[in-house]
Amino acid sequence: MPTPTPARRPRVALYGHDTCGLGHLRRNLALAAALRAADARPDVLILTGSPAAQRFPRPDGVEIVVLPTVSKDADGRYAAGSLDVPLDVVVQLRAATAEAVLTAWQPDLLVVDKVPTGFRGELVGALDALRRNGSTRTVLGLRDVLDGPATARAEWSRDDGPAALDRWYDEVWVYGDARVHDLRHDLRLTRDQRLATRFTGYLAEGRRTTGTRPLPRRCPAARTVLAGVGGGVDGADLTRALLATPLPAGTELVLLPGPFADAGLHAELDRAAATRTDLHVVPFTDGFPDWAQAVDAVVCMGGYNTVAEVLATDTPALVVPRTRPRREQLVRARSMARRGLLDVLTSPTPQALGRWVEHVLAEPTSQAGARARCDLAGLDAVRRRAGELLGAAPIPLHVPLNGTESRRAS
Repeated sequence: MPTPTPARRPRVALYGHDTCGLGHLRRNLALAAALRAADARPDVLILTGSPAAQRFPRPDGVEIVVLPTVSKDADGRYAAGSLDVPLDVVVQLRAATAEAVLTAWQPDLLVVDKVPTGFRGELVGALDALRRNGSTRTVLGLRDVLDGPATARAEWSRDDGPAALDRWYDEVWVYGDARVHDLRHDLRLTRDQRLATRFTGYLAEGRRTTGTRPLPRRCPAARTVLAGVGGGVDGADLTRALLATPLPAGTELVLLPGPFADAGLHAELDRAAATRTDLHVVPFTDGFPDWAQAVDAVVCMGGYNTVAEVLATDTPALVVPRTRPRREQLVRARSMARRGLLDVLTSPTPQALGRWVEHVLAEPTSQAGARARCDLAGLDAVRRRAGELLGAAPIPLHVPLNGTESRRAS
């Protein structure tokens, strides 16, 4: 009698194009950990273009496939990352890799981060193939803010966002709280697309870290300020301003310049750390959420993951947002500041930074109370909704986004 084939575990694929920085990868790693904690414990495959993919520990049951890398300069222009070839050659290679991996993996659920057709359309072949197969639920995951509203709409149109939603996607997850910022207004989604959009809440509470080393302190009684600039690609100005910031007596600064900071800046920081007893320089850690909870104040840039991790704490925070080539961080920071979730500084001089640190260390703030009223349980919401989708019957071809009218044929 033949041995029955055991039922396989559900499969999830998470795609993030990751041409610059760590944002998409860090978000997908947080999602992967949350999904692995679901009752179904799906196997998770992450596709990323991040050259830093191996710096982060993977949850059990998660694999990472790294696509050929793409770089982006300060003005937002793209080029091949490591290979000495034209950009279109790299895109073709990435597209072929993505299609081969996804069609071989045959995920039950695919979550695409931010760009509905992938970087320069690299996911189109894979999306068509999975849709023809008919067994993959496909979700577009969007951060709370994409850019300034006009730019977000222009890029959404350029990337064929409206047509992509109607052609390939079953629903949209916005990783935010609509009371803070409503992305549907920015993108001017149609009625059907709005009905298919779910605000999950911020991916803030429950982020897991593994093997985080203790927060560096020379004096256990010292008050501590944690300062981070994300990956460090565009954080040099803020890092140097923090280095020159006057600190109150008995205060130590833990400075995270990011793994992509240039060698010259790292040399400056090493020289400063060798002569200052109040300064700790940590080039890279995956333990930012734990450290942010343990310190007395946080100064950071306004990237999605960093801000979400700060919101999950009761630590007062000052966000210094990047304003070019995107205004995403500025829009996010101002929207959150209006609700009292954090403070914003757009001109980060050492004097202004020092005044803020002195003020929050001397007087309690109301940020923690405001955060308690914000939806920060996005990881739980994603875990629940993914479980519902993984338990659903296979979708037939050409089902509309909201189930009320015919989807265009592939």
